[in-house]
Amino acid sequence: MANEIQPLTSGHTSDVIASDIGQKIEVAKQFLEKDQLIGLVNAAIPYITNFIIALIIFYIGKKIAKWLSKFTARMVSNSLKDDMLSSFFGSLAQFAFLLFTAIAALSQLGVNTSSLVALIGAAGLAIGLSLQNSLQNFAAGVMILIFKPFKKDQTILIGSNEGVVTRIGILMLELRTNDNRVILIPNNKVMSDSITNFHQNPTRRIDLVLDIAYSADIKKAKEVIKDVFSADERILTDPEPSIMVGAWCASSIQIWARPWVKVADAAAVRGDLLERLKYAFDENGIEIPFNQIDVRIKEQVAPKSSTYQS
Repeated sequence: MANEIQPLTSGHTSDVIASDIGQKIEVAKQFLEKDQLIGLVNAAIPYITNFIIALIIFYIGKKIAKWLSKFTARMVSNSLKDDMLSSFFGSLAQFAFLLFTAIAALSQLGVNTSSLVALIGAAGLAIGLSLQNSLQNFAAGVMILIFKPFKKDQTILIGSNEGVVTRIGILMLELRTNDNRVILIPNNKVMSDSITNFHQNPTRRIDLVLDIAYSADIKKAKEVIKDVFSADERILTDPEPSIMVGAWCASSIQIWARPWVKVADAAAVRGDLLERLKYAFDENGIEIPFNQIDVRIKEQVAPKSSTYQS
């Protein structure tokens, strides 16, 4: 027969089986490669997502740190009128926020930041111990800025130091005295000592202690003082000046005269009043007692020498 089926030989059968197995292996290989790729992509997605989020955190944090630096510098400049201090505080605020942002970004990436925070804390503790006095002055300076017991260009008295505030520094306060000396006081001492602010109220009382003799007419002396006060337009009528007998001393009677003036006029008015009162007392015969020393020299006579004869 023409279409007689030819029997399969063993060699032909082996080739068919090998070809079939090869095709199956190739299909399986393609399937495995595709499955591995999908698995790698799925595994990488969380890391890629965290990395993108970390970049976003750092980018936003950097923008906020820059704005915070400008805001802090402007606030400090308005309070202290010091460009150097405003720049320092601005840089300090920016660095602190950038450090916080970097820790947050690393934490988003899965980095254990506990050891980093502990290291920063230990370093801060070591620096704090070595700069203990400076940090106390810095903290006191911050308290001065917050509570504002005085301001720049105001006259204050701290302990025994009186002067005009010229600069509120990060560690020290600078005062200028009436004789143009500069006094630097650590901020910690400023906050721990008594502070007298002469500009807290618009008016100030001048306390004068005037000594007159016991033989003087007290009523007349008070009238003279009142006339001198009335002649000076810088002395306020409200509140009214007080004039009274303050004390009986060993050789004089003290009269306490207390006029009120504006803070800016206090020093000048005090000097003028003392001068005018001296002239007024002299013109009206009011004696101002003063200590007198009576020196007596006693001449010692040498004893007569006696002769001894044996």
